[in-house]
Amino acid sequence: MAKARTQYSCTECGHVASRWTGQCGGCQQWNTLVETVVEAPSANRYSQTPHQALAQTAPVLSLAEIEAVDVPRFGTGIDEFDRVLGGGLVAGGVVLIGGDPGIGKSTLLLQALANLSRIKRVLYVSGEESGAQVALRARRLAVDAPELKLQAEIQLEKILGTVAELKPEVVVVDSIQTVYSDALTSAPGSVAQVRECAAQLTRMGKQNGVTVILVGHVTKEGALAGPRVLEHIVDTVLYFEGDTQSSFRLVRAFKNRFGAVNELGVFAMTDKGLKGVSNPSALFLSQHGNQVAGSCVMVTQEGTRPLLVEVQALVDNSPLPNARRLSVGLEQNRLAMLLAVAHRHAGIACFDQDVFINAVGGVKITEPAADLAVLLAIHSSMRNKPLPRGLVVFGEVGLAGEIRPAPRGQERLREAAKLGFSLAMIPKANAPKQAIEGMRVVPVERIEQAFAALREIND
Repeated sequence: MAKARTQYSCTECGHVASRWTGQCGGCQQWNTLVETVVEAPSANRYSQTPHQALAQTAPVLSLAEIEAVDVPRFGTGIDEFDRVLGGGLVAGGVVLIGGDPGIGKSTLLLQALANLSRIKRVLYVSGEESGAQVALRARRLAVDAPELKLQAEIQLEKILGTVAELKPEVVVVDSIQTVYSDALTSAPGSVAQVRECAAQLTRMGKQNGVTVILVGHVTKEGALAGPRVLEHIVDTVLYFEGDTQSSFRLVRAFKNRFGAVNELGVFAMTDKGLKGVSNPSALFLSQHGNQVAGSCVMVTQEGTRPLLVEVQALVDNSPLPNARRLSVGLEQNRLAMLLAVAHRHAGIACFDQDVFINAVGGVKITEPAADLAVLLAIHSSMRNKPLPRGLVVFGEVGLAGEIRPAPRGQERLREAAKLGFSLAMIPKANAPKQAIEGMRVVPVERIEQAFAALREIND
């Protein structure tokens, strides 16, 4: 009997090598090559059964001949989930959702399918839990969905056969790493199996107008496991974020062909499942009895939603020759740049001080509009003097010391005013043309002007 030929595939990018090397030649990642069996080519593999047939060739049309129509959506009954999806699910759309184990992916999808089962035909395919385990979770969450169809199966051909028989409108596969195809001999979860099964399920959804939701595992670094092509072939990629020890969860969209990206949904984990949080800004603001030094509230923009986040700073004498710079929730390299700008243009020296920055609530701030809030929090901690009560800030700080405008400035100010903030320090380019009721706006152009205005307010 001939020995099976093997090759080495990268778990990150799918690059194939004939022998093992420590570094992948495709994506340059280390220790990502795993041994797989070379699959023998089979004739007409994609047309073995009717539901696996390739789509008919579409006619070639000019762009002017194609009618652009809005894609109809249907809601899941969970407002925060619909927000992240861009307004709801799309017929024929493929959604990939990933997150840490125990974060609440299966719970959220079970709740969404329970709501959808009242108006649509749905199918929940569980590859990690038995039917009894899923039913036990549904009972614990008090989910009443007698029309929800459940199948505990991991073989792709049987799943596709069930879809062809029941003709559901929404299918959830939990998870794609457990599904395998008989056309391949490699184990479930391998690069070849994940790529093949995802492609077959995507093809089925596109041909039949079935909405497919795939649950994906993540690596220890937090990225989706499997080949990167998995994120390319789907329409929407969602990530669950948050600490499993905390009751709050964030669902963030990183790709969406049918809506805006960088949308954020906020949930609270309760004994009855995940509940949407209508006022997420309250989660990221500490409830101090009195004003404390080193605390500054900023308005960040997550997609179309403005959020108020408290940025805390602690500046202390360093016992080490090299002072420490630690940032949680904000980019650490940007912190070093901001400290250099403050020293050069405002005379604030922190070379012998340990500087610690934290975004309250575990939120991650990626936009540069947090620069001004970080510098004001550092300045407050160094002087050990709280910032004025009711102050909210935002603005990007450049290397020349200028304060650049942030997008959607009016929406940020209106959100802050709605939550009771009465004073705003913002870039001059974001100054509103009409006064905002109950709010005093202090526009600044440079970082030294911001510190001077702060001293005038305190005095």
